[in-house]
Parts: sequence; structure tokens; C-alpha cells
Amino acid sequence: MDIDSKYLKNSGSTLDHFAEDNGILFAGHHYLIDMWDCLYLEDKKKVRDLLIRAAKVAGATVLQIKVHHFGKGQGVSGVAILAESHISIHTWPERNFAAFDIFMCGSTNPELSLNFLKKEFNAKKVDVKKLKRGLINYIK
Repeated sequence: MDIDSKYLKNSGSTLDHFAEDNGILFAGHHYLIDMWDCLYLEDKKKVRDLLIRAAKVAGATVLQIKVHHFGKGQGVSGVAILAESHISIHTWPERNFAAFDIFMCGSTNPELSLNFLKKEFNAKKVDVKKLKRGLINYIK
């Protein structure tokens, strides 16, 4: 059995949340996002609210959320643990910078979360890298 066959054999399970795109099977999309000159870099409450809303707009299910503010004039780190993976943020207000990860599997639409976060944080500059995680090659 080749490596692709080994991992494809269970792909019909209802518990399998792998995605398929143009004949490629993979675990999910992972967006690495850098935002510059944006809002809410020190606002723990607002960051928490926006993480929850970003998950919901994509059709994801929030299981837990944790946000920590490092103190006056310092940044925020937060993560929304999703049934479909996670969304995280780390901010550096002294640099006007925020780093986000959006990793989602299943039938979610992480692109909607990305667009929501860009709009809500009102970033002046955004750099996005998109990866397919858990790539299992082409479906035969």
C-alpha cells in the first residue's frame, strides 16, 4: 500500500473532516495573517468578541476562548479553540502590529473569518499566506 492509499482508506467516515479541492484531499486551510496599523491591539474585551464573531461568520463552533492582556501599553494574546481547529491573535501595540492564525477544517469557510477580521480591525496593511495542511496528494 502506498502512503496515499494508507491515509485515504478512512476518508469516507462521517468523523473525517478532511476537505477536498480540485482533487486534492487535505486537513484544512491555514491562514497566516500579519496586520499593520490596526485597531484594538490592547483591548482584551473587543479582541475576545471579535474572535468569537470571526469563528461564527465562518460557520465554526467555538468550544473555548482565552484572551490575555499583558498590561497597560502592552499587547493581547488570544485563542478561540474551535471544533474545526482554531483562530489565534498576538498583538504588539508598540509596533502597531497583530499576527493572526486561522486554521479550519470541515465545511467551514475560513476566508469569511479572514475578511471579517481585516474589516473589523481596520488594518491599513495586510499580508496573508494560505496553506493547505495535512495534504494527502491527489484523489485517485
